[in-house]
Amino acid sequence: MFLALALLLTFSFQPADSIRTADMAQVEVVGTRERLSRLPGSGSVLLSADLRAISPLTGGEIFRKVSGLHVVEEEGLGLRMNIGVRGLDPDRSRTVLMLEDGIPVSLAPYGEPEMYYTPTIDRMSGVEVLKGSGSILFGPQTFGGVVNYRTANPPAEPTTSVRLRGGADAFFTGLFSHGSTVGNVGYHIGYLRKSGAGVGILDYGIHDLNAKLRLVLAPNSVLGFKLGVYDETSNSTYVGISQGMYDSGDFDYTHPAPDDALAIRRYSASLVHDYFWSPDVRLKTTVFGYTTTRNWSRQEFHTAPNPGTTYVRTLGDLYFRNQTGNRNRQFEVAGVEPRFSANMDLGGLRHELDLGVRYLFERAYEQRIDGTVARPTSGTLREDEIRTGHAWSAYLQNRIFLTDAFTVTPGVRIEHFRYERDIRRLANAEVNRIEDDVLTQIIPGIGFNHVFTGGWSAFAGVHRGFGPPRVKDAISNDGVAQQLDAELSWNYEIGFRRDGRALSGELTGFYLDFENQIIPVSESSGGTGAPGVDLVNGGETRHIGLEAAVSADVAALAGLGFGLEWDASATWTRATFASDRIVNNGGTPENINGNTLPYAPEFLLTSGLGLEPVKSVRLDAHLTWISDQFGDELNLETPSADGRRGPLAGHLVLDANLAYTLPLAHPAILSVSAKNLLDERYIVSRRPQGIRLGMPRFVTLGLEIGL
Repeated sequence: MFLALALLLTFSFQPADSIRTADMAQVEVVGTRERLSRLPGSGSVLLSADLRAISPLTGGEIFRKVSGLHVVEEEGLGLRMNIGVRGLDPDRSRTVLMLEDGIPVSLAPYGEPEMYYTPTIDRMSGVEVLKGSGSILFGPQTFGGVVNYRTANPPAEPTTSVRLRGGADAFFTGLFSHGSTVGNVGYHIGYLRKSGAGVGILDYGIHDLNAKLRLVLAPNSVLGFKLGVYDETSNSTYVGISQGMYDSGDFDYTHPAPDDALAIRRYSASLVHDYFWSPDVRLKTTVFGYTTTRNWSRQEFHTAPNPGTTYVRTLGDLYFRNQTGNRNRQFEVAGVEPRFSANMDLGGLRHELDLGVRYLFERAYEQRIDGTVARPTSGTLREDEIRTGHAWSAYLQNRIFLTDAFTVTPGVRIEHFRYERDIRRLANAEVNRIEDDVLTQIIPGIGFNHVFTGGWSAFAGVHRGFGPPRVKDAISNDGVAQQLDAELSWNYEIGFRRDGRALSGELTGFYLDFENQIIPVSESSGGTGAPGVDLVNGGETRHIGLEAAVSADVAALAGLGFGLEWDASATWTRATFASDRIVNNGGTPENINGNTLPYAPEFLLTSGLGLEPVKSVRLDAHLTWISDQFGDELNLETPSADGRRGPLAGHLVLDANLAYTLPLAHPAILSVSAKNLLDERYIVSRRPQGIRLGMPRFVTLGLEIGL
């Protein structure tokens, strides 16, 4: 069998000069929109034109266009992305595999997959979203789908562009990019500056530098190199306002903890080599590494005054002490992944084979330093630990063409993760607690796809959902392995898709059956952050729903003399606890079996309209509606006094963007963008520590020039 396969591969070899090597060597999740019709599951591709039509302040505005995705704002600027898929917890996007050009971007993909660093949407050329069984080609998380940010590649000709946008509260975004190709070398470099003073509640500043280099080493060999430097400072906070403060309306956009300070510094590099034996046989080898420093100084506070405690400042129901907790963390991640792809004929059938292996190393250094407001970054070392992980994975997927129109795509992924927690200081005392554990999981999946005439296709699939437990949850402060199960599910979907130039769309039904969904104890999710204090094995949950998306060139369909486009997406989800689970409700144990999962709204709806009355003018309007949702597992209808539990009322947000192409020698576009045009007042979150409001009406002016 292996000899026959080798012969087939040998016979498929072609001269190297027939291979196209102009593309950037990088990992794609979906690829072009034309490939959607062949996917054995649901997926979406949003291009640069989709991004520019929105002029987004945040990536959340883009991801809301994708059915099944629920985006929770945090500060209205998208500095921290919170995406939930099909009813999964959106906290820090920990249930979604987040990539940039196919490379992981979370703090630590296995041990701490939270998105404290989020790629800036301003410098993206598009995004890809994959939710079906094809996601087993990527990992470790396979239950929430894959989101891949795509950045600009080196252009064929010299290209320079400048994008500027400004608004109230010293809001500024500036992006400079330049690229070209000279002989066998292509390059692209971009620098982004973002800043503001009191935008929403934040003061912030971001420097983001990225560069790409493409080297054609030979007619069948391409090398891609990417380098990134990101630096962010802001007064981001976990503190929200109480229910009484919200009801009064006097504290909506007053920063409750202005002395809080978050500093993020990230360095990243990746090397991707494509080697083509023929147009049908390819080896892609990826080597990547990044380090992220996340130092966060947060002032300590109480929601009610304690006798004998001195407070240096009060705001409504919040009482702030002259003490800060500095959560200083540094993460190191490195990996190597060869991926082999072959299109071949075997047994009278056509096959598209993908197989690969990956080794990933990650290490986290964490310290807690207690300081004062005057000297927040120095003080007493309270906690000190190191967490280390070694992960091996292997995957195999084969798309088999039973006919030219019908394909079946079986696949399997294996994840092996060995991790260690080394606690050196705890509660201001020196300790020596080292414990390790290991986790191995087989992740199978199979998908089906049938392409009909007229651009229609049908798909169905089932795959194993998997996510390793966070290392801090899996090993307690006492240095004891908690024997936490991995998050496991069976994910099913069935749907129809139409791909057409004037009309396209997708309708998908899904069912997620979780054997064990872990309820995180992290502070960002509203927990105490202390293993053993909160229940982390969440038990069984069920997610059932329906997704629909449509995009239409109305002008082409109706034969109009002007441009008119319309798109919409809608999601219905019912996500519930499906087994007995006892939760403390004010001292009374309560079984939440049957309750709706928190931050899982039943309905999501977005709709966009693009009007181009003349060639130089374009108006885009986008509407987002999110239905009522619960902010806690108890599904409380009456909010708690501290604002951390209770319902979140549904809300509707209208955004608009008007662009005018200036009659200049070089392409230039002047635009005005309004976010939350109706100035809707609404709660986006009650966690981690109180109510957070959505951004008020915000108007910006932009100018884009191509040279």
